[in-house]
Amino acid sequence: MFSEFSLDRRLLKAVDKLGFQQPTPVQMATIPPAMAHKDLLVSSETGSGKTAAFLLPALHQLLLTSAPDSGSRMLILLPTRELARQVMKHFKQLAEFTHLRFALICGGETFKFQRALFRKNPEVIIATPGRLLEHIEHGTPDFSSLEILVLDEADRMLDMGLGEDVLKIVSCCNADRQTLLFSATLNHRGLSKMMAGMLREPEAIRLNSVRDQHQNIRQQIIVADDSLHKGRLTAWLLAHERFDKALIFTNTRIQADKLGSYLRSKELRAGVLHGEMEQDERNRIMRLLRQGIINVLVATDVAARGLDIKGTDLVINFDMARSGKEHVHRIGRTGRAGEEGLAICLISPQEWNLMSSIGRYLRIDFEQRTIESQLGKYKGPHKTKASGKAAGSKKAKRKKREKVVKAKQRHRERKNIGKRRKPTVKVEERPTPSGFKPLMKKK
Repeated sequence: MFSEFSLDRRLLKAVDKLGFQQPTPVQMATIPPAMAHKDLLVSSETGSGKTAAFLLPALHQLLLTSAPDSGSRMLILLPTRELARQVMKHFKQLAEFTHLRFALICGGETFKFQRALFRKNPEVIIATPGRLLEHIEHGTPDFSSLEILVLDEADRMLDMGLGEDVLKIVSCCNADRQTLLFSATLNHRGLSKMMAGMLREPEAIRLNSVRDQHQNIRQQIIVADDSLHKGRLTAWLLAHERFDKALIFTNTRIQADKLGSYLRSKELRAGVLHGEMEQDERNRIMRLLRQGIINVLVATDVAARGLDIKGTDLVINFDMARSGKEHVHRIGRTGRAGEEGLAICLISPQEWNLMSSIGRYLRIDFEQRTIESQLGKYKGPHKTKASGKAAGSKKAKRKKREKVVKAKQRHRERKNIGKRRKPTVKVEERPTPSGFKPLMKKK
């Protein structure tokens, strides 16, 4: 029970209102050392409850003491606007019965409006690195008395090229702060550089790695000829699968817009979300999805992290994710909080090898599925490696040829046993005299 953590009664009241019964594994492992003011390195999967794992102990610490004359006391850095807004939502729920104030600093709002938020001196800043660094360069925020720094999805920030921005922001923060760093994996090649000088004797908490499967998510693949065939398959799945809300991921915004239009032409309630949209439009689409006015969202990877939409029980990868890590974050939108989910990948001939490599890396045994009414010409590769054996591969064929050649050679040697070899006659080639031209035969 959350009462065992000795949290502030106002936080426990909010937890009860939200209906939280038992802490998740990441909350059990993170909250006690965080309340003891230790720096933490936490590796945990999407949808495991890590937002509450850092918010509850941090808010408890802010409520223990008042600091009316200080600047911002807590900073939460996140890679995307969607994730920042999701954390803001959790903060408002958990801090409902407290006096703590926050400011959301990310793209989509005017610079002047955000400067006014800083002047109100909120205790908590929730921000994306790029926009916050702009304010720091203008001398707006004051982090000299910062008590807690949280870096959520640190590996994602590195993948997006935000590592240098994060280090510049950290250099402006109070050196005596507590730092909590969350990442899908602690083995990211750029993470050690980010951590150097940022954390003091951190405690590492590894609950799972990016390779750990979501046990409550069924993962299927359906082969497709091309994008047009994928569109028909997607429309069929949305018409025949049972779901409350569905997320469909594409690799490009052009494909997202095209697929969204196609699904709407099939009278499906679909919306589109990608990074090129204005923030007001993105907010409108998310509002329609949460209200149930639309129940299908076609999105690029900008939505793969940070979205926590209740009732998302179907994920379709229209395009296969570019990496195992992105695949994990995409399918992590379903099967959250112990619920069952279904993730389907539509695989074209060009994507088969990518799917196979991701399956091997994540140790996923994809279930291959066929839809009889939507069969195409492509049935998958003719020969595949089975159970790690090299049967049918080029290497196996080469070994087989070498074995046949050696067998023939041994057979010839046995036949020649006891026979005298014919002497080899060397024929010396005489040099052709210079200027000599061979006679041409007359036809």
